[in-house]
Amino acid sequence: MKEIEIFYLASCPYCINARKAVAELCEENPAYASLKLNWIEESEQPEIAESRDYYSVPSVFFEGRKLYEAHFTHSYGVIKESIRKAFDEVLSA
Repeated sequence: MKEIEIFYLASCPYCINARKAVAELCEENPAYASLKLNWIEESEQPEIAESRDYYSVPSVFFEGRKLYEAHFTHSYGVIKESIRKAFDEVLSA
């Protein structure tokens, strides 16, 4: 099973949108449900968060490689599309 790491903060509105987007994407495409998602709350697991190169959350990694990093300008649609692209890339790997 392919594992994706998603770094987030519980109170972050972009991270809340990412969780919503992931739920919708998994309903829209059952193949996404086959991915193992490892949600890492960076303030609870700083040792893991510090091992990855990112500035903002949510950030999506696969095999240590960053596939997506949110920015404060990203709308819900941008977040969802970016996560979809990341999921597709992992499935095709």
